[in-house]
Amino acid sequence: MKILSRRASITLQHLKKHTSTRMASTVSDPNAKSAMLEDFHAHLLKSRRIVALLGAGLSASSGLPTFRGAGGLWRTHDATSLATPQAFAADPAFVWQFYSYRRHMALNAKPNAAHHALSQLAKTTTDFLALSQNVDGLSQRAHHPPSKLKLLHGNLFDLKCTDRKCGYKEPNNTTDPIVPALAIPQSGQDPTTTATEANAHANPLIRGLDISNPDHALPSIPTASLPHCPQCRKSLLRPGVVWFGESLPHDVLSDVDAFFSVDEPVDLMLVVGTSSAVYPAAGYTQIARAKGARIAVVNPDPGSGRALDEKKDWFFCGDAAEVLPEMLRPIVGDVGKIMDGMRVGDGNGDAARG
Repeated sequence: MKILSRRASITLQHLKKHTSTRMASTVSDPNAKSAMLEDFHAHLLKSRRIVALLGAGLSASSGLPTFRGAGGLWRTHDATSLATPQAFAADPAFVWQFYSYRRHMALNAKPNAAHHALSQLAKTTTDFLALSQNVDGLSQRAHHPPSKLKLLHGNLFDLKCTDRKCGYKEPNNTTDPIVPALAIPQSGQDPTTTATEANAHANPLIRGLDISNPDHALPSIPTASLPHCPQCRKSLLRPGVVWFGESLPHDVLSDVDAFFSVDEPVDLMLVVGTSSAVYPAAGYTQIARAKGARIAVVNPDPGSGRALDEKKDWFFCGDAAEVLPEMLRPIVGDVGKIMDGMRVGDGNGDAARG
C-alpha cells in the first residue's frame, strides 16, 4: 500500500466537514465527555492493532513551541520558511542558529505525561506503531521502543553532510552547542530592565538570551565557524531533519507501509497534537480508516475534529499531557506513578499485550 513520500503543505480542505452538534458538545458537556471516554475505553480494551500519528502539540506541555499558526514565527521569520534547502543555501548561519536554538530548548525540555503514556502503550501492545512528525527527541527520552516509533521528519540531533556524494551521517549528537559559535549568548540584557522583569519573561528552557526575540541582536557567525563534515572536511553539516521539498526517509516509509500492508484490520488510530494537514502524514488517517480503524483525535483546537465521523470517532479537546494519560489508563495504568518510578530509578515493565 503506497502513499505519497514527499513533504508538502497540502491541506485537506476537500476532506473537512462541519463539526457536528454531537461532536461539538463533547468539548463543554461533562456528561458527554464521560460517556465518550467510557466508549473509547471499551474500544481501546478490545483493540489489537493500534497506530498513532503524533504532532507538535504532543510536546507543547513540555514547553516547546509548535511553530505553527499565528505564533509560528522565529524572530521575524515564518519558521517554515527556514526549513528548506534553499534557506540553508542562502544563509546557513541563520538557519543553523534557528536549529541550534531548537536543539538547546529540546535538550532542556522533559518528556511529559503524554510521551510516557504512549511509550507505555507501545511497551504493552504488541502490534502498535507511532508515526511521529516531531523532531525533538522527547519520545525517545521517554523510552518509547525504537522499533515502534517511526520518525517521519527526522531528528534534530542527527547530522548529515550537505554533500550527498560524501554521505556522512551522525546519529544522536546531543552536544550543546554543537560548535562554540552557536552557543546561546549569555549577556545583552537591557540595563534598564530589573531582575524581576527579566525573570518574568525568561523562558525556563533557555540558558541565556532568548534569541527568538528580534529585540536581541544575533551574533554574526562566519561560515568557517559552522559545523563542518569530519569526513570530507570541506562541506557543511546540516540537521538531519526533513525540510520542505525533500523526500521522507525511505526506510521509515517502508516500515510504515509494511504495517498498513498486513492483511489484518487496524482497530484504532490516535491522532495527537496535529491537524493531519501535511502530506504524507495526512494520508495515514485515510488509510487507517479504510482498514477499519476508529479515529481518536486529541487536540486543544476544536476545529481539528472536523473530519471525524460523529458515529464512530472521538474528539478529545485539550492538552495531550492531561488528556492522553486518562484515555490510555485502562492499558497503561497510572502514568504519574510510572514517571515517579522512573525518577527514582524503578523499572516500569515492558510485558507485551498480544
